[in-house]
Amino acid sequence: MNKVLILGSGLVAKPMVEYLLNHGFRIVIASPMKGRADEMIAGNPMGASVDWSMDDPETLEMLVAGNDIVVSLLPYKFHPQVASLCLRQGKHLVTTSYIKPEMQGFHEAAGKAGILFMNECGLDPGIDHMTAMKIIDFIHSAGGRILEFYSICGALPAPEAADNPMKYKFTWSPKGVILASLNNALYRKDGKTVSVDSEDVFRTTFISDIPGTGKLEAYPNRDSLSFAEVYGIPDVNTIYRGTFRFPGWCESIDAMKRLHMFDDKVRDYTGTTARGFLAERAGTDIADLKQNISSLLKVREDSAAIRSLDYLDFFSDERLSYYETTPFEITSDRMIQKMMLGDNERDMVILQHIVLCEWQNGRQEVIRTSLTDYGSPSSNTAIARTVALPASIAVKLILEGRISVTGVQRPVLPEIYIPILAELADMGIQMKEEYNLSSEVLPVIN
Repeated sequence: MNKVLILGSGLVAKPMVEYLLNHGFRIVIASPMKGRADEMIAGNPMGASVDWSMDDPETLEMLVAGNDIVVSLLPYKFHPQVASLCLRQGKHLVTTSYIKPEMQGFHEAAGKAGILFMNECGLDPGIDHMTAMKIIDFIHSAGGRILEFYSICGALPAPEAADNPMKYKFTWSPKGVILASLNNALYRKDGKTVSVDSEDVFRTTFISDIPGTGKLEAYPNRDSLSFAEVYGIPDVNTIYRGTFRFPGWCESIDAMKRLHMFDDKVRDYTGTTARGFLAERAGTDIADLKQNISSLLKVREDSAAIRSLDYLDFFSDERLSYYETTPFEITSDRMIQKMMLGDNERDMVILQHIVLCEWQNGRQEVIRTSLTDYGSPSSNTAIARTVALPASIAVKLILEGRISVTGVQRPVLPEIYIPILAELADMGIQMKEEYNLSSEVLPVIN
């Protein structure tokens, strides 16, 4: 019987546990949150849990040795350690995280061992890769070439739940969302490389009008250029990978960054009030603080940025319950306290690719493919479904021997993405394809 070891029982694990148990696999969930793991297993005799954390490598090695495949839903920094054990024990590995250089370093050894380390098999990265390659391979097979490629994804509250000034609620690792906002960005526009420093990312935005959702703001996501090679379009004139948010998030996060509220240097905040913290971060007087912050940021007092700080109670006299800590912890903790998706609220995932291609006869065509998926914490959130299910299907395909490649891979090969996308479509997760669109659909990037 095929046995699957799942490391971690966080926000996206539940759909994977349900999928694998429903398909007859025996699973073990190893997590320091054993109670949550047991809730996911729900008494199914095919499931078991182990109280475990990464500071217990001996138990981890025994668990890896006793199962056929490992799924790491741990933070990405732990993946190389897990991969090393998988290599030693000759076990396949699946993650939903970006391939870092440390993971790529296992490629040759894993290939020689005949095992597969499948990474980037979630939503973004994951479904975005697979659906991008489907349209790119179609164009190439028909003799066309890609001139411009845009891929934008967002995990968001449904419109009716976007009811705070930032129009955002957390549906996956909250601190991970905030840390991701600190990244630099790199993309290509009209043949020129555009490098965007972290401090400017949320000012480098454009608006897209999404049918059924309304206006969303997009900002660049990390290094787009590396995916020109991954997607087999090295000479593309424009390649841009971005993130969707409702208007309000970019302005507010930009303001917090300008006020140094995400700094990671430890300071003593014993006895500090919320407004005292904000004044200290801004380097301004605590008196007339809202006016001072507005002047410093050069925004109106009714702007999204000021309303967001007010919503998070940073203008209040509440005494903070911290001693020595970082501004990042204070700011992110307050966001988490106020901005988690409610049990009765829906979240949504929106993914969109827009491609400008040129056919052999010189005719140019704009193609758009898009996905909108809804969920809720009472069942499974959209982000949990769209991250966990592609990885779950990959686990099944690997154990059934239907994927032949080995080494360190991402799901950009037809033998991987075709069956995964087909099964996702059966579960209602499917891209809508539109052809012969007007060039006005192409994003206008600053």
